[in-house]
Amino acid sequence: MMNPPKSFFRLLAMALFLLPGILPAQQKEIVTFPLRGFCIAAPRPADVDQFVKFISEELVPRKVNTLILRIDWNYQFVHHPELRDSVALSKDDVKKMVWACKRGGIRVIPQINLLGHQSWAGTVHNLLRVYPQLDETPHVKMPEKYSWPNADGLYCKSYCPLHPEVHPIVFSLMDEICDAFESDAFHAGMDEVFYIGDDKCPRCGGRDKAELFAGEVRVLRDYLAQRNRQLWIWGDRLIDGKTTGLGMWEASLNNTHRAIDMIPKDVMICDWHYERPDKTPVYFAMKGFKVATCPWRNPSVALNQVEDMRTFRRDATPEIKENFQGIIQTVWSDTRSFLDGYYGKKKDPADKGNTPWNCFRTIY
Repeated sequence: MMNPPKSFFRLLAMALFLLPGILPAQQKEIVTFPLRGFCIAAPRPADVDQFVKFISEELVPRKVNTLILRIDWNYQFVHHPELRDSVALSKDDVKKMVWACKRGGIRVIPQINLLGHQSWAGTVHNLLRVYPQLDETPHVKMPEKYSWPNADGLYCKSYCPLHPEVHPIVFSLMDEICDAFESDAFHAGMDEVFYIGDDKCPRCGGRDKAELFAGEVRVLRDYLAQRNRQLWIWGDRLIDGKTTGLGMWEASLNNTHRAIDMIPKDVMICDWHYERPDKTPVYFAMKGFKVATCPWRNPSVALNQVEDMRTFRRDATPEIKENFQGIIQTVWSDTRSFLDGYYGKKKDPADKGNTPWNCFRTIY
């Protein structure tokens, strides 16, 4: 075989030199996503300064433009101080994060888990601990040692959406946390709701679970809309887990999925899938909702989800292109654990690099 001419190597060298400007066509497209998000638990007070540094030095250079902070009870609420965690963020702590985000062009959206996720494992969270009368299933007692599956079907407790005392409390929390974070949107969680419309509930028993779920979404959405704020929720309860084969976690097996046709189209959907790049954003977009895909810890799955979102936007009709909003990297640990992993202060677990910090670096 003859040796290639020198001109071949010159062309090859030129191609390699130009490669950084050619290859990231996909990356340039990612930058144009309207939504480049990051979702994590709000830091505890002792970690605020380190997290502010992370915002300025890691999120901003990567053009992340939306930060969802899971607050729950980690704030020194003034109107409901009984619901604070024992160690919680002050208003000054919050302003440090708000100012860092403002400087970097990042929209901050606080989250409090509403409806579901009112307990975890064997612990009842603050709302139902302080106001046990709001419990949808008071007959289900918390176990000394939690295991799944269990005879009660207990994953997380829910509050009763029809209890007359619940919304005055919830509305007050929403107002206070949105004011503190100077936010024009609020994330209500509402994922993995297993307890809803319980037969033993004197208010909800016998009612359509889809109508109950949709009713709670509308109540929260309408209240926020009066204050020019948008409601964001996770999308799993709006997907039919049986028809799609997605099951009871990433979708619904208790018939809440029909609520998708009963809620306002201006509710923002955060569509999470962690082990497979399921194409459900198309479903939400074609139903008229704006949607973002939410990966967690699997970099290869996340890259597929990014490419899918790019393709959805490229191939969509003009009428629904902007429903495909972008990507939100989710983190399901406390802030300090994530930052320790991100900055190499702890070794990756034996999971072949499947960590939220590797996923974050990969997609951004």
